[in-house]
Amino acid sequence: MFLRQFFDPHLAQYAYLIGCQRTGEAIMIDPLRDVDQYRAVAAENDLRVSAVAETHIHADFVSGAAEFAVDPSVKVLVSAEGGPDWQSEWAVGRDNAVLLRNGDIFWVGNLEFRAVHTPGHTPEHMTYLVTDHGGGATEPMAAFTGDFIFVGDVGRPDLLESAAGLVGSMEPGARRLYHSLREFAALPDWLQILPAHGAGSACGKALGAVPSSTLGYEKRFNPALHQALTQSEDDFVASILDGQPEPPAYFAHMKHVNKVGPAVTGPPSTPPVLTLAEVMALSADPGVVVLDTRDDRQAWLASHLRGSLHTPPAKFSDFAGSWLRPDDGVILLVDDLARAETFVRQLLRIGFDLVIGVAPLTVLAEAGSAQVSTPALLFSELPSLLASPTPPHVLDVRRAVEFRSGHLQGAQHIAHTRLRLRLNEVPMDKPIAVHCATGVRAVGAASVLERAGHQVLCVNDAWSHCPATLR
Repeated sequence: MFLRQFFDPHLAQYAYLIGCQRTGEAIMIDPLRDVDQYRAVAAENDLRVSAVAETHIHADFVSGAAEFAVDPSVKVLVSAEGGPDWQSEWAVGRDNAVLLRNGDIFWVGNLEFRAVHTPGHTPEHMTYLVTDHGGGATEPMAAFTGDFIFVGDVGRPDLLESAAGLVGSMEPGARRLYHSLREFAALPDWLQILPAHGAGSACGKALGAVPSSTLGYEKRFNPALHQALTQSEDDFVASILDGQPEPPAYFAHMKHVNKVGPAVTGPPSTPPVLTLAEVMALSADPGVVVLDTRDDRQAWLASHLRGSLHTPPAKFSDFAGSWLRPDDGVILLVDDLARAETFVRQLLRIGFDLVIGVAPLTVLAEAGSAQVSTPALLFSELPSLLASPTPPHVLDVRRAVEFRSGHLQGAQHIAHTRLRLRLNEVPMDKPIAVHCATGVRAVGAASVLERAGHQVLCVNDAWSHCPATLR
């Protein structure tokens, strides 16, 4: 048996290539959209991807299943559980699609996979148990748990409501999750847990950075799973729904795209290199957004193209997924043109296909009056500003759990991931002093507010420096 785990650090996402080395057949589980990376590894190991499976309809990335499904010889395996509203519509009726029910078994070479319906994160969610008969095994050695059980956490059951707007779905989802966890825990403790996400994902609130675990270990040391096994259903529901991070705006669009079927794009292509004049002409269209990918937020505050959005490499997928609308055209400003493909791939993976072009950051030297600056301040400067006759409106863009732990008196709270969706709640008649915990999210949020026409003061400082008198 061949097993390779792929990790995307930007989405904290795991995909899996599992192959039977005797027959040369392989399956991909939960692949990203740019499937060329998986095909290359399969070929290097004398394997051919003959099947692709999804654990559920994803909300945080565009699935690559549809890309694989173009080849009629590749079998597509998706859940038929969860009811009529939770089917992968794009796969229904395809000659190479198999709709799985709880307990169904399929084979990839000498590898046996059993589908186990594990609802809670989503109604249709499947976990796949693999048994390596080619290696002489008669019992499963691993479970591909998708967003059901993570290392150190379990899948959040609130996304259908908090991200997709399905009001009233989170509590029933939490109750289904409770029972799914208790049933699954009866499986052998040696079972390896191979999840779809790790630390940094918004699909849970306390995911571990270790890439895999065992069911026995998680039963003992995974707080959410342990609680499901030892406490009442009501206590589990209250705990699992509390403190979940606010999802990026693009999650709702991803859920729809993966349900009806994403466009098949093939491998990412490098966008054309633009001159400053072309950047300015194209970005005059309100449907075109310039993403400034500089890591140096001080430099962005000092000078940037009017209307550009600050999307540094370390937060690129998070910020772009929170700031952009699904139909926006994108222009990338990059410090190195060789890095453009990385950003294009990141955008493709979260459903933003219209990258119009790329320009080196050096073009800013010619921008002249097209550039603006954003006033920056420290927390120590806020007391005098707030005591002035015309104080600014304070906007806190941290997570709700951070806000509840302490915040400025009278501050408005909107998590940075939800800001684009709630811009109409931010007053236009006074300057906005925006802050977070370190300055990173505040600078990104400042760029969104400026693009929307707000006068912005950016608190580029650590929350620990905030005077106690203001809290």
